[in-house]
Amino acid sequence: MILRKRFSDFSLTAVIPVVFAPIMFAAALTALPTPAGADALADFYKGKRMTLIVGSAPGGGYDAYARLFARHMGRHIPGNPSFLVKNMPGAGSLKATNFVYNIAPQDGTVIGGIQRGNAFEPILGNTIGPKFDPMKFQWLGSLNNEAGIIKTRKVHPVKTIADAKKQKAIMGSSGADTEIFPSLLNNTIGTKFEVISGYPSTTTVELAIERRELDGLAHSFSSMVQRAPDWRKKFNILAQISLRKHPDLPNVPLVFELINKDSVVKGLTVDEVNTMWRLMLTQKVMGRPYTLGPGVPKDRVAGLRLAFKNMVKDPVFIADANKQKREIVPVDGQAIQGMITKVASAPKSLIAKLKGFIRYKGPVKTVKIKMVKHMGKVVQTKRSGRRIYITHQGQKVMAKVSGSRSKVTIGGKKADRGKVKTGMTCTFTYPAAGREATNIDCK
Repeated sequence: MILRKRFSDFSLTAVIPVVFAPIMFAAALTALPTPAGADALADFYKGKRMTLIVGSAPGGGYDAYARLFARHMGRHIPGNPSFLVKNMPGAGSLKATNFVYNIAPQDGTVIGGIQRGNAFEPILGNTIGPKFDPMKFQWLGSLNNEAGIIKTRKVHPVKTIADAKKQKAIMGSSGADTEIFPSLLNNTIGTKFEVISGYPSTTTVELAIERRELDGLAHSFSSMVQRAPDWRKKFNILAQISLRKHPDLPNVPLVFELINKDSVVKGLTVDEVNTMWRLMLTQKVMGRPYTLGPGVPKDRVAGLRLAFKNMVKDPVFIADANKQKREIVPVDGQAIQGMITKVASAPKSLIAKLKGFIRYKGPVKTVKIKMVKHMGKVVQTKRSGRRIYITHQGQKVMAKVSGSRSKVTIGGKKADRGKVKTGMTCTFTYPAAGREATNIDCK
C-alpha cells in the first residue's frame, strides 16, 4: 500500500525538550478560508496559470513528486488554475529557494518545490548561498515523510556500515542530503565514504552507478523503489537514515542503532552524536516540501493549505500516486513550520559543531557530466514534441525535450520542438537514452 500512516510522535531529545505536535489535517480550522474567502480566492485564481518551481533537474524524485502535485492541485484550489512545472536546478536547490523567496511574485501564483535540506542551511550558519529566512517561508505541506537510505552496488565489497569503516566507497552527490549524510557518517562514526559532487540530479548519479563510475548514493527509499523495483537484486542497503524504520526494511539498522561509545569518533559523546542526527533527520520528516514566499497574503496561504489537505485525501490523486509508485505520507504546512522553529531553537554550541560535520572533509572532487550523441531518423514524436524517438544503430531511442532547457534546431536554425517531424534525421545530445536532451539538431 503506497499511502502509509502519518507519523505523529516527532521529538528530538532532551536537548530540545519541546515535542512536535501531531500532524493532523483537521487542526487549525480557524486558519482555513471562510466561504466568502473561498469566493475571493476563486475570483483571483480563475484563469490563472500557477508556476511550480522545482529546485532540481528533471527525472529525479523531487521532479516526479512535483509533477504529481501539479497534475492534481489545481482541482482543489478555488477557481481551478492550471499549473506549469519549471525546473530550476543549481547549488543544491538554493537557486530555486532564493528565487521563490526574493524574486518570484508574492501573490500566491508561484509555489516552490525545494529540497528539504535548504531550510536548514541558514540555521546551520551558511550565509553564502542562502538569501532567505526559513522561518518566514509559508509552508504548504509535504507529500511524503521520507525514509532515507545509504546504498551501494550489490557487487561492491562495502555491504554494511562496518565494511564502510574499513574500505572506501565512492558516493555521488547532487547536493543537500546526498552529501550531508555520507559526510555526517564519516565525521561522527568514522566511515570512509568518498563524496563526488557536481551531479545535477540523483538520476545522473544513478546512471553513473550503473556505469560503475560510482559505488553508491544516499537518498530516499521511495525514489530507489520507484526507479528500481528489483532493488533487492541491485543494491546493498547499509543503513536507514530516518527517525524510525520503514516497514519494508525491517532488518536494515537505523543509524541510531550504529551509534554507541565504541563507534563514535574521538572527541564526541554518544549523546552529542545522537542529537546531531536527530536534528538533521527532521529534514526527512519534511520529505518533499512545498512552500510559498514570505509576502504571499495570509488568506491565499490558508486557501492553498486547505487545497493541499484536500488533494492528498482525493482518491483520484491517491490512485495516480499508486500508479506512479510514489509513496504518500502527508505532512501539513503548520507542522513543517513548527519543525523548523524547534530546530532553530537548538543550543548554538551544538549547531556550530554540527555545521562542520555535515560537509565532506576529504579532497574536493567535482564530476564533469559526460554527454552522448545519438543520431538517426525520427520514427515517432509524442506530446507535441516533448518526446522524440529515433532509430540509432538499429535501436529505437527516445529523448525528452524541454521547452525552456533543450535547444532545438532544424537546418541550423532555432525551431520549436513541435516542428520536429517523422522522417527527419536528428542528433540528440543528452546524458543517456531516455533522458532530457540539451540539444536536438535536425535536418
